[in-house]
Amino acid sequence: MLGGDHSIAMGSVSGQALHHRAQDESIGLLWIDAHTDINLPDTSPSGNIHGMPLSHLLGRGIPSLRRLAGKQPAVKAENVALLGIRSVDRTERRIVKETGVRAYTMTEIDERGLPTCMQEALGIVSNGTAGFHLSFDLDGVDPRVAPGVGTAVFGGLTYREAHFICEASARTGNLVGMDMVELNPTLDDRNTTAELAVELVLSALGKTIL
Repeated sequence: MLGGDHSIAMGSVSGQALHHRAQDESIGLLWIDAHTDINLPDTSPSGNIHGMPLSHLLGRGIPSLRRLAGKQPAVKAENVALLGIRSVDRTERRIVKETGVRAYTMTEIDERGLPTCMQEALGIVSNGTAGFHLSFDLDGVDPRVAPGVGTAVFGGLTYREAHFICEASARTGNLVGMDMVELNPTLDDRNTTAELAVELVLSALGKTIL
């Protein structure tokens, strides 16, 4: 799925979940983002729906949105991993702890290294699932690499780290779907971010250096 902001994940992930649930299967969710996107309508400082999709996928929030995946949440918290987090609202910190989703901040990635964090995250999203959905917000990447986003936060993933996430996801053979979101052409610099988005999708689909 190629789209604007991260709110589209409520539809794409729910669709994947419904498909696999019909086969008595569940899916995991690997969420790449500068933000946790786990606000609720009554906790969001901005009121922007693109700051709430993960809560709705976990079965919280507005009934019509949280039920896009049917009577059950689209994903289980124990099968959700977030990577690249560095901008979290105060109320979101509480919700992250309440839900139990695993959030790898940039501080943890700096301390432990992306390969280690990624290996753990892949274990979380693959444990007992039919596969996992990779939902990639381009603001997870540092804006010096990906300037064409609407909610840029410095200190993000490098060019190679972003590719590593997609390459490692492809190598599992368990990637069942992908979102590439937050590209804003009006904010881009000489199409840099758009070209990066295409490259990352190719890496997730299995393209390698050799």
